[in-house]
Amino acid sequence: MKVAKKLFTGLVGAALLSITASSPANADEVPHLTKEEMKKASQIYFDRCAGCHGMLRKGATGPALTPEALKERGLNIPAIEAFIYNGTPGGMPDWGKQGVLTKEEINLMARFLLNEPPPPPLLSWKQINDSWEVFVPVEKRPTKPANPNWKNFFGVILRDVGKVAIIDGTTKELLNIVNTGFAVHILRTSSTGRYMYSIGRDGKATVIDLWMEKPDKVAEVKVCYDARSIDTSKYHGYEDKYAVVGCYWPPSFVIIDGKTLKPITRHSTSDYYYDTKDYVREARVASIVSSHYDPLWVLNIKEAGQVWLVDYSKVDKGTVKVHMIDAERYLHDGGWDLSKRYFLVAANMRNKIVVIDTKDKELEAIVEVGTKPHPGRGANIDHPKFGPIWCTGHIGENRIACIGTDPEKHPDNAWKVVKWIEMPGVGGGNLFIKTHPNSKWLLADRPLNPDKELQRSIFVFDKNSFELVKTLKVPKDFPGRAVHEEYDENGSEFWISVWGRKDQPTAILIYDDETLKLKHIIKGDWVRTPTGKFNVTNTMKDIY
Repeated sequence: MKVAKKLFTGLVGAALLSITASSPANADEVPHLTKEEMKKASQIYFDRCAGCHGMLRKGATGPALTPEALKERGLNIPAIEAFIYNGTPGGMPDWGKQGVLTKEEINLMARFLLNEPPPPPLLSWKQINDSWEVFVPVEKRPTKPANPNWKNFFGVILRDVGKVAIIDGTTKELLNIVNTGFAVHILRTSSTGRYMYSIGRDGKATVIDLWMEKPDKVAEVKVCYDARSIDTSKYHGYEDKYAVVGCYWPPSFVIIDGKTLKPITRHSTSDYYYDTKDYVREARVASIVSSHYDPLWVLNIKEAGQVWLVDYSKVDKGTVKVHMIDAERYLHDGGWDLSKRYFLVAANMRNKIVVIDTKDKELEAIVEVGTKPHPGRGANIDHPKFGPIWCTGHIGENRIACIGTDPEKHPDNAWKVVKWIEMPGVGGGNLFIKTHPNSKWLLADRPLNPDKELQRSIFVFDKNSFELVKTLKVPKDFPGRAVHEEYDENGSEFWISVWGRKDQPTAILIYDDETLKLKHIIKGDWVRTPTGKFNVTNTMKDIY
């Protein structure tokens, strides 16, 4: 922690020398913004900041950014500019250094943050229904797959250009680039794997039919202004029937038809903090998974620190049953254990992992881990010594925590960290870790670390010994950071995104899992800001 503070002090000093801006003569004076400046700043904040700091700027994964909170910390315009320009070792991106924001935009944002947050808009049910569009009716869709490789397709998020690329994982052929929505966050598949769903940070959901000769979106709907999660009904008898979107703003979940995306119902998630019992307007849905035991979804209500089990079995009769479980805050992302009974989710501001038993529908355990856990969906290993374990990396430190997940056969290891794996270098910045049942390796990235070498590295650990086997480096030809590991359907290769600037094409790197050698590079002018990649089989079967 002392090293990180010292490093950040140096970053702030460098930024103050490199950025010129004038703060108000009176520290209590509120910087003036024109109507046009306020509109532009609000959009930048929505696009880049609201996810971590909240639409109302009251904080979540990131600290509160209200004028009062900033003044209490003694932050004036130059100091705020320094944070925005350089980021922090704790995981805030360096928007200025990356070239995402200009110096003028950084100055605008510093002034904007010293003004009261403008009230965010609401979205009417009529607006949601008016946005719904079906491009290919169900009866006109294929009755069988056009491509025999469809279960090995990859959906690749081209984040900042608002598109998703569909790639044949067998031939490496680009099949289509689908217009989706701004900053797609994740892709999920239906239970059959036929349909792939995207959800963007603009709240737009799209469904892509992978059976078409040229996979493309067949329907879309905008259910909120900001969203992060989507999943489908996967329980027996409900395959491909429904989908649910978890919204950041307005805080809510929206149930839609699984094949057409027709809006069915929505419910607010504004609630009370599980611990203080004070009301929280901005209680957002951070992540969703679909239960294997019942017709229900597991929704993680970020700020409230609650896990909601949403029963979708009687949606067609106008009934939605919600079972609420008090957990911890702020809930973020997570995934299933090997048995698919227990769901593990990060409470990243309390440095804990929450374990939910979806069979008994109760809180199973809360496990202390490291600083700001960020598992993605985590990584499952059937370890010869510890039994089944689930691992998470951290944004705030350079360790991976592996937790025992088998209370029946390995009770002594259950719900405790059985192994800490230290990653090279100083500081955190890990976003994703990944493995596959047929692979010998545990993979981890570091895209949010301030060190450029660590940003461009993928660390390969032996998943039995936990020793570092190799560090893979992004080739010098491609500017950007290494992010998000994903395996093909049989675990014989893994794909890495080179996450760069929107105005610079980068690449997707494909490594042979046996030799760890770079075997193929997918590149082209269209490969811009690639981030998450989702293999149909792995996503359909929750393999990670």
